Amino acid sequence: MALVPGDVEGLNRRVVQGAVMRALFPDDIERRRFLSVVGASTAWAAISSLVPFGALEAMAQEKGSLEKKSLKIGFIPITCASPLIMADPLGFYKKQGLDVTVIKTAGWALIRDKVINKEYDASHMLAPMPISISMGVGSNAMPVNVATIQNVNGQAITLHVKHKDKRDPKQWKGFKFAVPFEYSMHNFLLRYYVAEHGLDPEKDIQIRVVPPPEMVANLRAGNLDGYLGPDPFNQRAVFDEVGFIHLLSKEIWDGHPCCSFGVPTQFIKENPNTFAALYRAVLTAAAMANDPKNRSIMAEVLSPANYLNQPKTVLEQVLTGKFADGLGGVQNVPDRAGFDPFPWYSMAVWILTQMKRWGYIKGEVKYRDIAEQVYLVTDARKRMSELGMAVPAESYKKFKVMGKEFDPAKPDAYVASFAIRRS
Repeated sequence: MALVPGDVEGLNRRVVQGAVMRALFPDDIERRRFLSVVGASTAWAAISSLVPFGALEAMAQEKGSLEKKSLKIGFIPITCASPLIMADPLGFYKKQGLDVTVIKTAGWALIRDKVINKEYDASHMLAPMPISISMGVGSNAMPVNVATIQNVNGQAITLHVKHKDKRDPKQWKGFKFAVPFEYSMHNFLLRYYVAEHGLDPEKDIQIRVVPPPEMVANLRAGNLDGYLGPDPFNQRAVFDEVGFIHLLSKEIWDGHPCCSFGVPTQFIKENPNTFAALYRAVLTAAAMANDPKNRSIMAEVLSPANYLNQPKTVLEQVLTGKFADGLGGVQNVPDRAGFDPFPWYSMAVWILTQMKRWGYIKGEVKYRDIAEQVYLVTDARKRMSELGMAVPAESYKKFKVMGKEFDPAKPDAYVASFAIRRS
């Protein structure tokens, strides 16, 4: 049945029904057989009589009186923001007693400024932003915490169609690239990628800051040769036939963070119950977003103008991982984008190594102290466990970036190991 625009309750009901049915009948054939025998309406009525959904919602309200109910949360219109956005139309904020306004924002500098000026209570942020803001790098210092990682992977290097014969980065000298913000995984991953191919990112290419919604237009106009940017704008460049996907970011570092849910430390201290409710809502949305079975309905939820303002087909290609690459092929990469919310300390440490490598921070860096001040691993573990989500036992892990292992216990040695660096 088609959704009626604005039918929030109907959409939310569909999502909940689907999730419960899959939980009760994990086998697709068995589930379809059950529904064909009794009918969907009868099945749902029977399940509702056994599962006290209203009582569960009431319990969420009883976990502590909310200090502040009306909240403003900023977001940039990219798929990375999916959990924060989806928690609105699917009613997850309301179920926690919150009246949340999610506000589409033009760029990351504006997001930063509105958080610092307390115009936003919390916000979608690039993963490095809470670190840089907390340290006072690039802005006035203000303690900000990472409650969850909003998404992993989900980015790409997109090149102009005229460069289909230049797939070797060694051919990119003089190219003009865009990234969405200086303190972004996009900037650090692009620098890492070209440096591994022997190019100095500060001498051999140009890197400009361009807001994500303006990337495709700048590519079309010839102002850029390419960008390492967030989706859906990589796929949109293919859809508009102005660019092709050179490389998915997961091919640089599979499982890398991109964006995070940033909350000022002062807000958390002053509004602990509100923060807990907000946390539950966002984690509930993250759990739904991380399930591949929900990706098509996500595209439907996110496509309207007040959210991502993109064709549903573009979002479906990004979220399902079955996509045209602009080179004449169709790829199937189910984990092109993921929404694992756990904020590993080692992610923060890696970001700090790249800030040190490229001269954004100087002198001795207390990697572990900063990571553990900014990333709320203990809170995430507690809140995720409450919702029955899988939680890792450890807080630091090793991982590989372009085949090179990163050991979070040896950050300075990692920085020193690169031939091309500024520190």
